[in-house]
Amino acid sequence: MSSIPASNIIQPTHPDVTIRSFGKTRAGIPVDEYTLSSGNGLSTSIITWGGVVRTLLAPDREGRLGDVVLGFDTLEPYEDRHPYFGTITGRVANRIARGKFSLDGKEYTLAINNGPNHLHGGIDGFDRTVWRARPERTADYARIVLSHTSPDGDEGYPGQVEAEVTYTVTKENALRIDYKASTTKATPINLTNHSYFNLAGHASGDVLAQHLTIHAHGILAVDETLIPTGAVTPVNATPFDFTAPHPIGERISQVGVGYDHNFVISPEGPGLKVAARAFDPSSGRLLEVQTTEPGVQLYTGNYLDGALTGKNGAVYNKHAGFCLETQGFPDAINHPQFPSVIVRPGEIYQQTTIFKFSAE
Repeated sequence: MSSIPASNIIQPTHPDVTIRSFGKTRAGIPVDEYTLSSGNGLSTSIITWGGVVRTLLAPDREGRLGDVVLGFDTLEPYEDRHPYFGTITGRVANRIARGKFSLDGKEYTLAINNGPNHLHGGIDGFDRTVWRARPERTADYARIVLSHTSPDGDEGYPGQVEAEVTYTVTKENALRIDYKASTTKATPINLTNHSYFNLAGHASGDVLAQHLTIHAHGILAVDETLIPTGAVTPVNATPFDFTAPHPIGERISQVGVGYDHNFVISPEGPGLKVAARAFDPSSGRLLEVQTTEPGVQLYTGNYLDGALTGKNGAVYNKHAGFCLETQGFPDAINHPQFPSVIVRPGEIYQQTTIFKFSAE
């Protein structure tokens, strides 16, 4: 792997897709890395293991490129257990209480992999499979279409699911993620991407001075294991009020180890809407998040402890990155009042999230 600083990498002047080998899994399955370039500065590399966003280069206010997502240089640490750096999470992102749900009169039991609960699809979820890949390129965008077949009973879920995730980099310096899935039996589906962002650069330390706005007037109240109680709590006059910009670290000490909460996006309803904005004063990088989903999970890397060595030898300590995981509500399968995450045969699950980068 090259250790050339991101700012010195020559960028294409038009949308482009390149491919290289990223090694083989321990089971001998080849893994490829696709690099998508906007032609206008933004580029990202996606590996077929877990659909991971491994790098994301964005220009700062001076036009200098920096890699703004946490990750690894080689395949081996991705195969090891890690905090979902850049992964596609599914079949169901976030938590399901006690790993149980009932659907059409039948109870299903899933793997328990987060305290007493099921998290991000289980022990070997969508983050731990090699996805099939098809690259595409036009004058306006570069993209890769990833697909995966999850068999009936996978991690305890019913139905065979055909999942497709399309990563597109546009000339407007946006990374667009389109998710689509179908099933042979009724099943919950709730996909997201789990990238950890640090707009100052992945190796620059913590994100506590970076400013965050979230267009949400409420969060889902949770129990001690972070399972929603079913209630929506107003954010007004609380450390969760990001309706106006606040440094991430300004009130983080008031919420225990850090943020790991699902915000109810305003306004509610279908279609793309701006969910959040993040800004780094040091570099001028600005990230705008648009989504079709009702919720966004803010997670601030609360359990990173310096044990992981990232790209180019970077050490990721507590709060080294923040996640904005756009998704249906956690544990929605057990809360009928929440927007449904159940997909039935003949129906198509779809969601879109756009991460748009600029600088000021």
